[in-house]
Amino acid sequence: MEKETIRIENFSDAVFAIAITLLVLDLHAPDIQTVKNGAELLAYLKNEWTAYLAFTLSFFSIFIMWVNHHKIFKQIYSRNTAIMFSNGLILFLVTAVSYPTALLSRFFEGEASSISVAIYTGIFVLINISYNLLWFIASNNKKLLRPGITNSAIKKIRNNYLYGFPTYLIAFGISFHYPAAALAISMLLLIYWAVSSGKINMVEE
Repeated sequence: MEKETIRIENFSDAVFAIAITLLVLDLHAPDIQTVKNGAELLAYLKNEWTAYLAFTLSFFSIFIMWVNHHKIFKQIYSRNTAIMFSNGLILFLVTAVSYPTALLSRFFEGEASSISVAIYTGIFVLINISYNLLWFIASNNKKLLRPGITNSAIKKIRNNYLYGFPTYLIAFGISFHYPAAALAISMLLLIYWAVSSGKINMVEE
């Protein structure tokens, strides 16, 4: 069976690359007029720790999303309009990650910390929903999937994405009162997605 999703995958790879590049635009070097020596430079860099945290968290979030996107499309061989639009939703949300990242880097230490974290964790709730939607649409018609894929494999991938959803909701819910804990959960979810991508690899065997 000839794979029909090559153009979708190539376009998606380009969007992921742009989205991950946009993150660095929020990292700023100090003005040479305001930083006169090494001590002042170190102090400036220390004060920018929230920007580095937000950048790192978002970079690896988008990278792991790309890895999972690549692996899920190794199971999808054909496309229809619904798959193209659900994939478009994923790409829309991925490109939007840079804005919550900027809010997090600017406001995490201040009185608006809870709102900035809520917006940040909220975007990942929506991204998780979009991944679940893509797989639901694809797996609803087995003719769209890789030849020979089993029902148990389809279910394994479905559960893999569903299991992350309640954790994202928890992170979003507690971000209004415990923003630091919500970010910690987001970091743990990165580890979960990195490990769970290996489960999709097992499906290919």
